[in-house]
Amino acid sequence: MTTGQLEHAYQPHGTALEAFGRREAEILLSGPAGTGKSRALMEKLHLLALLNPGMRGIVIRKTLASLGSTALVTWREWVAKEALDAGIVRWYGGSPQESPQYRYANGSVIVVGGMDKASRIMSSEYDVAYVQEATELTETDWEAITTRLRNGRISFQQLMADCNPDVPHHWLKRRCDGGKTLMLNCRHEDNPILFRDGQITERGRDYIGKLDALTGVRYQRLRRGLWVAAEGLIYEDFEPTVHLVDPFPIPESWTRWWSVDFGFTNPQVIQWWAEDPDGRLFLYREIYRTRRTVDQHAKDILRQVTRHTGEWREPKPRAIICDHDAEGRAVLERELGLGTSAARKSVTDGIQAVQARLRPAADGKPRLFLVRGALVERDPELVDAKRPTCTEEEIVGYVWDQKAGKAPKETPVKENDHGMDSMRYMVAERDLGSRPRLRWL
Repeated sequence: MTTGQLEHAYQPHGTALEAFGRREAEILLSGPAGTGKSRALMEKLHLLALLNPGMRGIVIRKTLASLGSTALVTWREWVAKEALDAGIVRWYGGSPQESPQYRYANGSVIVVGGMDKASRIMSSEYDVAYVQEATELTETDWEAITTRLRNGRISFQQLMADCNPDVPHHWLKRRCDGGKTLMLNCRHEDNPILFRDGQITERGRDYIGKLDALTGVRYQRLRRGLWVAAEGLIYEDFEPTVHLVDPFPIPESWTRWWSVDFGFTNPQVIQWWAEDPDGRLFLYREIYRTRRTVDQHAKDILRQVTRHTGEWREPKPRAIICDHDAEGRAVLERELGLGTSAARKSVTDGIQAVQARLRPAADGKPRLFLVRGALVERDPELVDAKRPTCTEEEIVGYVWDQKAGKAPKETPVKENDHGMDSMRYMVAERDLGSRPRLRWL
C-alpha cells in the first residue's frame, strides 16, 4: 500500500485477506500457531488509521505487560516500521490522563492497553479494537470492549481478535457458534513466510517440522487448529476464567512458600506461592527456564526478592519445597542462605490433593489460583520449540498415561510436567503433611 510518500509491502492471503473485507461487528481469526493472524489484524488496524483521519483504535490483551513482548514487537518491526521511521506515526508513552498510544500525523490514534488496567482504556471511545489472544479474556471483558466502540469516525465499528484454539466449551467458541461473533479459520498456507505460491518455504519446513513434533492436545490445537480438550485430562476442573486471576497487591501478612523442580535440559521451575488467611494458594511468581545451573537460578531468585542493598522486598518463605536432588538442594541452600525441604513425591496423592483444591469449596470458590503474568521471563528456546513456557501452559496437556497395560487414571504422562510437579509439591506439603520449620544457614 502507498499513502503519500509512505510505502509498505504486505500481501495478505486466504483468511487474512478475507479479514480485510469483513465489516461485521465482531470477527475472530482462529487457527494454529504461525498462520499470520496477528499480523493480518494489525495491518488492517494500521491501514484504517492511515486512511481515516481522526480514527481511534486500540490494541488490547488481558495484561498490558504481555503486549510488550508480543503484539507490539510485530507492530514496531513489521506493521508500522516505515511509518515510525518516517515520523508519520509517533509513540507516546502515556500520562496520568492518557494511556500509551501511537499518534498519527493525520490525527488518528491507536491506544495500547490491558484489561488488567481497564479503567485507563474504558473511559474512551473507539472505532476499532484489536484483541490479541482473546481466549485470555472473560466474556465480561469482551462485552465491556464492545460498549466502547462508538467513535463514529469510520463507516463501521468493529471488535476484531485472534487466538489459538482452546477447549470446545470456551465462551468464545460458544459465542461464535451462537452467531454473535464471526469465526474465520486460518491455515498455515495463509502465511507467506511459510508458504509461497502454494509451495512450502525453507523457513516453513523448519517451522512446520517443529509443530509436527508436538503431541496430544498441543498438536491438535497448534498444528491442526482444532478446538479440543485433551483426552484423559488430569485437571478436568481447571477453568481459566475461574482459576486465573489478575495481579493484585499481596498483603505482607500472607504466608509465602516456594516450590522447586530441578532441571537443566528440561526446565527448572521455581514457583512463589502466597497463602491467604482462608488457606487458598496463589501462584504469583514463576521462573521457568532451561539451560541455567542452580547457582544461576539462585541469583535470579534473589534479584526478584531483594533490593540492591540485600534487604528483602517481601516476606521470606516459610519453606522451600524441592525435588529430591541432593546436589541441587545443597547448592540452592548455599546460594540463598535458606534451608530447603524434600518434597512429598507420592504422585497419586499429590494429584488428588491438587484436584481437590481446583474444585469449589463450601463457599463456592476453589482453593488454588494462578496469577496472570506470574512468569518472570519467557524462555526463547521453549517458545521456538513450541513447548510450554510456564505452569499455566502445561495444564491443558497434562494427561493420564493410557497405554496398554497402564492402570487408568493412575500414572501421568511424563512430558511437559515440570510446573505440574512443582505445583504438586506445594499442595502436597500444605495438605498432606505438617508444615516444616524454616532452617536458616
